[in-house]
Formats: sequence, C-alpha cells, structure tokens
Amino acid sequence: MAGSGASKSSIPPRGRKRVEADSSPTSASTTLKRARDGSAFAKCEECNKDVPVALISFHNCSLDAKIKMNLGAQVVEMSSEVKKNTAEKKKAKSTEPKAKKEKKAKDPNAPKRPPTAFFLFLDDFRKEYKEANPDCKSVKEVAKEGGEKWKSMTTEEKKLYQDRAAELKAEYVKALKPNEEENEHVCCS
Repeated sequence: MAGSGASKSSIPPRGRKRVEADSSPTSASTTLKRARDGSAFAKCEECNKDVPVALISFHNCSLDAKIKMNLGAQVVEMSSEVKKNTAEKKKAKSTEPKAKKEKKAKDPNAPKRPPTAFFLFLDDFRKEYKEANPDCKSVKEVAKEGGEKWKSMTTEEKKLYQDRAAELKAEYVKALKPNEEENEHVCCS
C-alpha cells in the first residue's frame, strides 16, 4: 500500500479550470455556483435553473418558462373543469338509460350458413367417439380430443372435409343470391 501512495505523489496535481462570468446583459446572472469538479453554474432569473456558464449563451428559457407556466395554468383549469364534467355526467347517467345500438334485422328466410371443414369433421368424430366411449358425457372432452385429432391429420385426410365444406358453401351462396334480390326489392319499393 505504501508503494501505491508513492505513485500517486509522482503525478502532478491536476489544475482546475475556472470560468469567469460575463457581466453582459445577456448572461442570466453574475452569481456563480461551483460544482465539485469546479464547473461554474449561473442561476437564470427567468426560470430559476442552474445553467452551465459555458452554455449560457445557448440557454433560452423564456419560451420554455412561458410554456410551462401556461401548461400549469391549463392543468389547474382543466382539473376544475373535469370535476364539474364528471359530476354532470354522473347526473346524466343516473337519469337517462344508454341507447343501445340497433342490430341489423336478420332475415328469417335467409339460409343458414354452412359448417366449416373442421365442424364437418367434428360431427363425424363425435359419432365415432360416442361409440368408443359411451359413458363419456363431457362435451369439453370430446371437443378437445377432436381438436387434437384434427391437428394431427394430414392435408390429404382433411381434403375430404374441405371439399365437402366448399360444396356446401357454393350451395349457400346460390341460395343467398335470390334472397338478397328479394330484400332489395322490398327495401327500394
């Protein structure tokens, strides 16, 4: 340890740079504060911030201070307005029920949408599963097993169900067209 102290003494002490303050009217203040490292800071009169003296010419607090003051005033005003608005909304909610969105009127004569390939497979799978497990009454279990089997099937095995689903969809589209034409005539007349 004694040897390490000797090496420190061989290094000359580092001189601190001292910054002299301008007394020009553009500088914020002539009172300087020093940090531990010797850097000089001047207090800005407009925003009351300590600004490095080397950067004082770049410091433009007038705009920043105005914005902050305006924002502060707006926040105070808005908080009082928000309290008033929430009180008014509570009164309005208690007296008037909410208006519900109107749903599209469903045509009772419209054909039912066809099942997808998975649901066609699931119909067949349910029958097989019920025969293999007659004591199982859980819908959840049947659906879970069906989903796992569908995932494990190859695209060739799924092709049968996908083709059947495509046929049913084509029939559905054909049946839907005359229905749409009837609805247009009723709406337009």
